Amino acid sequence: MPKPDPALIDPARYPFSCRIEPRFGDLDVNMHINNVAMAGFLEDGRVRFHRASRYRDGLGGLSSMIVSLAIEYLGEGHYPDALTIHTAIEHVGRTSHGLVQLMTQDDRIVAFARSTMVTVGPDGPAPMPATFAQQAEQWKLRP
Repeated sequence: MPKPDPALIDPARYPFSCRIEPRFGDLDVNMHINNVAMAGFLEDGRVRFHRASRYRDGLGGLSSMIVSLAIEYLGEGHYPDALTIHTAIEHVGRTSHGLVQLMTQDDRIVAFARSTMVTVGPDGPAPMPATFAQQAEQWKLRP
């Protein structure tokens, strides 16, 4: 994935954010937060986003899974300052939706991620309930 569009690295465009404290064990030998730990923070941010947006309620009994995830490491993260994970829905399709995330630390850009999640029923990919798109509207990336 190429470096993201500059418009996507504006935290004000994201309707949700949460702060996560790194641990000393998240550091690499250069005393930076390692890439695996940063991927975990982005995952934690997605889960917190889904809880805040009542994501599961919108799925109407269906499940979902990530089918694509791309992370751009744009800066260094350091211990012990908290990371802020900003999350938004980028688009909603028939059976999937896309999320974008921006990770900052002390107002510095650390990482950008884009993921695609597919709605899954008992027989595989399934159309999202009609109410999902309505519920998702308030959680979309702001203009």
